[in-house]
Amino acid sequence: MDKQRLAAALTALALLPLAAACGSEDAGSDSVGAGASASVTGAYWAVDAVTVDGKKSAAPSNAYLRIADGGEVKGNLGCNNFGADAAFTDDHVTLDKLESTEMACEDVPADFEQTLARTLSDGDLTAEADGDKLTLTTADGDRVALTKQEAAPLKGTKWTITSPDADGKAHLTFDAKTGQVSGSLGCNKVRATATVSDGRITLGTASTTRMMCDTSLMKTEKTLLALFDSTVKYELDHRNLTLTSENGEHVNAAVAE
Repeated sequence: MDKQRLAAALTALALLPLAAACGSEDAGSDSVGAGASASVTGAYWAVDAVTVDGKKSAAPSNAYLRIADGGEVKGNLGCNNFGADAAFTDDHVTLDKLESTEMACEDVPADFEQTLARTLSDGDLTAEADGDKLTLTTADGDRVALTKQEAAPLKGTKWTITSPDADGKAHLTFDAKTGQVSGSLGCNKVRATATVSDGRITLGTASTTRMMCDTSLMKTEKTLLALFDSTVKYELDHRNLTLTSENGEHVNAAVAE
């Protein structure tokens, strides 16, 4: 598929309210096809649920689907990442060559990931949009329900630390008004100045509480405290944040659900 045809095909997953309003006062629920005026390249669709043979299964919070530039598809099945190639015809989309990682995931049932992968790769999927909702339906009537999510800003977002693991107890929030960062290291509270500029954050001396915690949390706190009194690089990927220390250590965080 050449670039011109691909750009036209990528419009097949979204309808802008303006485009719908031109044809009717009642936009309602429309199949996404010819006449759509916006590309969804780069759009992030969070998976809400999968319905197979009438049985609906709620999706883990980090399951998503995103169409990148050039029609490349990336996403997450709940724990394992996956990739595929998107092909479009009218109001249908087909995900070809779907491949995923094979990590063992404690909190995500393997059968859910398998069900989602099978449904997404089950031939032509009818795409139907209703506002920020998207439904992909197989020829047999199985469905994947998704919601379009906007990217989270660095400042004002509560970032829950995912690595190193603190059992969801560690989190940071950057405040645009005060120029500070505050939150929890997993057990103790923390606060410091935070100056953001050109992909970097200069963190001041950490002010913390002095509670004693179990060994695993104290190890995590030590790793997080090493970020302070230094300048770290930061990278935003939609609803994920990576902080990289001066010695190359990575701290990963995601939007708190």
